[in-house]
Amino acid sequence: MTVQDHEYVPGLAGIPAAESAISWIDGQVGILEYRGHRIEVLAERSNFEEVCWLLLHGALPTASELSGFRERIAAHRALSGEVVDAIRAFPPDGHPMAAIQAGLAALGMASPEVDLSDDASCDDAVVRILAATPSIIATFERSRQGLEVLPPDPALGRAANFLWMLTGTKPDELEAHVLDVALVLHADHTMNASTFTARVVASTEADPYSVCAAACGSLKGPLHGGANERVLQQLEAIGDADAVPGWTESQIAGKRKIMGFGHRVYKTKDPRSKILQDLATRLFERLGTTKIYDTALALEQIMLERLGDKGIHPNVDFFSGIVYSKMGIPTDMFTPIFAISRVAGWLAHWREQMQDNRIFRPRQVFGGSHGAEFLDIADR
Repeated sequence: MTVQDHEYVPGLAGIPAAESAISWIDGQVGILEYRGHRIEVLAERSNFEEVCWLLLHGALPTASELSGFRERIAAHRALSGEVVDAIRAFPPDGHPMAAIQAGLAALGMASPEVDLSDDASCDDAVVRILAATPSIIATFERSRQGLEVLPPDPALGRAANFLWMLTGTKPDELEAHVLDVALVLHADHTMNASTFTARVVASTEADPYSVCAAACGSLKGPLHGGANERVLQQLEAIGDADAVPGWTESQIAGKRKIMGFGHRVYKTKDPRSKILQDLATRLFERLGTTKIYDTALALEQIMLERLGDKGIHPNVDFFSGIVYSKMGIPTDMFTPIFAISRVAGWLAHWREQMQDNRIFRPRQVFGGSHGAEFLDIADR
């Protein structure tokens, strides 16, 4: 389809913005693939570091490639003193997403300048960003609580090390696995708002630190990455499972949004939601149920009965916040965890954009006036 000058499509809905081989969605039947691999298979048989390599390089790594990749990431997890000092200077009541955005910018300032024409320089920046992003968030969380900033443990994987640096406790195998799978599920999702932001900034030939910082700004919004925070706030506001029917009917009657349900792409249940729901079941069976979890199950059931035939099903945000909350992670840290994962996708799109780059310069539909008369300030 050719969009004429006079045509305006709000939100660029359905307008192709890039050609990409990174991820693919079939929203009618609920399929998500990374580089041709079904998300269900990756969640069951892979891990986040392996998925990072897959997104960045287009194929699964060999054992030696994965081992070397993990070693390089582990070597760059510790933040430099100036970056730690910068994070400690952030206001403790600021949102962690603002901290990660500013932290990535500070990381870029403290890292070697990126030569976009040199593959080794670009690859070094990718590894530094992947390694440091969880450390930035954990450092801010410890700092705002007045706690000692913990060094990374090179023996731990990405998910387990983040939980260690965040809480000061080594996670058990199930908790580390649940978070690792959650990171796999959030790593990429075609041309969403933050990925589009990343590619727009990349198209100016900005460095990848700036690209990822800009994408974080987009992810912070409640209609994108911030949605899982609002799901938990919504469940807390409902109160308990007995209040769900009346609350739901009131929301539907008032045509008010019910957070965690529906998706711009999926017309059936989000495949990532299915995987997270299974993990949530295992986690709550192990650690015990909560009022929040019981409320969530009741809400899912009544929404299925009332709106399931209209293609409105739980999305990935519905269960991710519930899982993170059960693991003792503060609510305002949910979106940063999203960023810890999605930075892999942003970097993959940055590299892809650089292969055949052209700066984004869309047109606008002008809706203003012409020939305005300028009045002197005394006459206004």
